[in-house]
Amino acid sequence: MDNLFTGLIASKTKIKLLMRLFFNPKTQSYLRELAKEFNVSTNSVREELNQLTKTKLLKSQKDGRQVYYMANTEHPLFPELKSMVSKVMGIDQVIDGIVNRLGDLERAYLIDEYAEGKDTGIIDLLLVGNINHYHLNDLSRKTERYINRKIRSLVLSRQEFKELLPELKKRPQVLIWEAKKL
Repeated sequence: MDNLFTGLIASKTKIKLLMRLFFNPKTQSYLRELAKEFNVSTNSVREELNQLTKTKLLKSQKDGRQVYYMANTEHPLFPELKSMVSKVMGIDQVIDGIVNRLGDLERAYLIDEYAEGKDTGIIDLLLVGNINHYHLNDLSRKTERYINRKIRSLVLSRQEFKELLPELKKRPQVLIWEAKKL
């Protein structure tokens, strides 16, 4: 986990929490889920959650016996932390290296685990538009070497996207790029 945060934050658990909750602020997670995902004790996760909640970087919400934690989007540092998390996860490089250079692209989404803020090392992209697959593969390979992560792309036409939209809405997703409307 050598990244921008390791020099700034000593706790690896805190780094994982920031990445998990700040990448996609709509994500909500509870203590045991996070402990299992990070493969650490619930006590170490609880301690970090309490600190982040105390500083108001995270908000918590109780639902029955479960307490859910999420990024506090109202916090003054939220935009900066979200930007830093995107850089650490390599998303800024994906946008610069691939998405901005594909030509007739309408939208780009992160889907599945990365959309939930889970840095699994595999970035799943959903691209909507008319894209040259050879050019996409070439840009993906170059970007993968730079960010040290694998990129998997699903390319759909606008019509295919509309047809699959009900199924896609069931999966975690984050819109990371959209063509400017003229």
